[in-house]
Amino acid sequence: MSDRDLPDKIDICCGGHISPPCIRLKTGCLSMIYEDGSIRYISVAGNEIIRMIYSAVRDRQWLTINPVISEEKIESHSDSFNIEYRCNYVSGGISFSAFYKIEGKSDNSLIFSFEGEALSTFEKCRIGFCVLHPVEGCSGKPCIITHSDGNPETNIFPVEISPDQPFTDIKSMNWKVGGSECSLSFSGDIFETEDQRNWTDASYKTYCTPLSLPRPATIRQGEKISQRIELKLLTLDSTGGHEKEDIFVSINNSVSSVLPFIGIGRSTRPSPLTEDEFRILRNLRFDHYRADLYLFKAGWQQEADLASYEGVALNYPLELAIFFDENYPAQLNEFIEWMTMRMPVISVVSLFHRSETVLPDKLIETITSILRDALPDIKIACGTNANFAQINRQPPASANTDYICYSIHPQEHASDNTTIVENLQSQVYTVSSARRFAQGKGIWISPVNIRRRFNANVENYESQITSDSFPTQADSRLMSVFGGCWAAGSVKYLCEAGVSGITFFETVGERGITQGSFESRWPAEFKTTKAMIFPVFHLFAWLLKERSFGIVKSISSRPLEVECLALTDGSRLKLALSNFTSSHKSVLINDLKGSIRSKVLNAESYASASTDEGWIDKDWQNVSGNRPIVLEPFSLNFFEVKPVDR
Repeated sequence: MSDRDLPDKIDICCGGHISPPCIRLKTGCLSMIYEDGSIRYISVAGNEIIRMIYSAVRDRQWLTINPVISEEKIESHSDSFNIEYRCNYVSGGISFSAFYKIEGKSDNSLIFSFEGEALSTFEKCRIGFCVLHPVEGCSGKPCIITHSDGNPETNIFPVEISPDQPFTDIKSMNWKVGGSECSLSFSGDIFETEDQRNWTDASYKTYCTPLSLPRPATIRQGEKISQRIELKLLTLDSTGGHEKEDIFVSINNSVSSVLPFIGIGRSTRPSPLTEDEFRILRNLRFDHYRADLYLFKAGWQQEADLASYEGVALNYPLELAIFFDENYPAQLNEFIEWMTMRMPVISVVSLFHRSETVLPDKLIETITSILRDALPDIKIACGTNANFAQINRQPPASANTDYICYSIHPQEHASDNTTIVENLQSQVYTVSSARRFAQGKGIWISPVNIRRRFNANVENYESQITSDSFPTQADSRLMSVFGGCWAAGSVKYLCEAGVSGITFFETVGERGITQGSFESRWPAEFKTTKAMIFPVFHLFAWLLKERSFGIVKSISSRPLEVECLALTDGSRLKLALSNFTSSHKSVLINDLKGSIRSKVLNAESYASASTDEGWIDKDWQNVSGNRPIVLEPFSLNFFEVKPVDR
């Protein structure tokens, strides 16, 4: 493959998802970033007090309508600013237009307001402002909520993920970050707060229109909506630090834990795996191969036979996600009959229901008892096929399973690069919270995807794609270097959290780790060529090559820019450093001693990596660990360190 056959550099780096330009702003002692109609990272004295303030229109199925910004005016001064713009929200039968103002004053205050009008009659679940509070700095801290009747109440930002709204009926809220006291006041609607970590968003969200009200609600053509939020810094902590230019990564390689079982999902592409694909994939040494079996559909045995055949050809044990409906006794008998006849090698069987978000405990007891009588050595997982939110609201109490399971993706609420990097850390929060009700059982995360597979507000499993348009389940970033960086971050956080098993992505196709034997079905949106190897493929080839290595804890001083996945076998050290940004980053790693070699996957090396499944084992370069390491923009950087003999 020549360079001219490859996607352009933007697609190679970040899958075509270009972050909008950021403008750094000051208002008094507050610093922040303006980006695409939103204010992000409002900070004082080096402490983040607000992660983001933005506005959203969400339709009757909770889908977010992407706005088109026009008439944008930005006036910025040394300690104040004014921003005005119009947003038009159009999708299906929805047409809504709003004019926004953001005013930053030199007295350490910010005012957000909008005047909007419905240009059509439509149903909505939400229209209005949302405020994201960072988990770090808020978790476990008190917050004084003043309700609509004027009465104050002291609450706590949740430490473990709250299944319910921690704050309701909010007129204003006061809290401290560091030594700075902050306040928010709201008008135009009733606001409340939810714990967004339920969907692996790394924030608490204060939003308008309580969930206790009937929804969806009808908005009539010509109806007007206005809202206002004011943020004030009441007292200032002057002891905070300033961000240093270098990024520091500290590694504790004296304590390690074994890697969990790491598997891959079966491709949702219509065509089965080819011989060339078997040859490439079987060398990756995944621990299991997930296949979804809908036992309520006629002919599921054919899909099961094909999955079993592919698992044998890959030398991967099966992870079977089986889905029942109310006719579960007959379906369970058919499944046991198929298992007894085919005798596949099974890693785990996960139990799900066609219409129940989480399988009821009585049903779990019945099904697991029958399964264990027929298949006594089987490992069973139970939980939800959807987000952590579903299992957090209805945790299974049955003790008759081996694992608690749920899936992960970073795009429930937003899809920009910055947000999905932010949300990596929240994967850890779900694991620690799941242990509250796991009763000592292992945590099984399956699957991890970069994009949502289905809308858990309306269904419990993924429907077959019938449209010719680019599917919402696919994301072009998966074939990019950014996709490899994001996957390395997910591996890091879940492995450090101590989960028992993880299933990532799919084998081939537009949701896979390689394009496989067929051209892209959507070449305009997913710009690959036949047989292209994606960066995430090389990440897993590097990660799973030697099972003697275990995971060790690493901490980055700026994890939204650079993150580190670290492994050791007690002597040697392996690192994967991800640069999520479009800029060069200088990184200092603590106590990095020995013989060091490196290999970089970036825009320049993408061509050779995309055509060679053995790329990760070739042409490593010796480097020095005595000075900062400069990471290329959008790069996945592999390092291997051997101790020097004395």
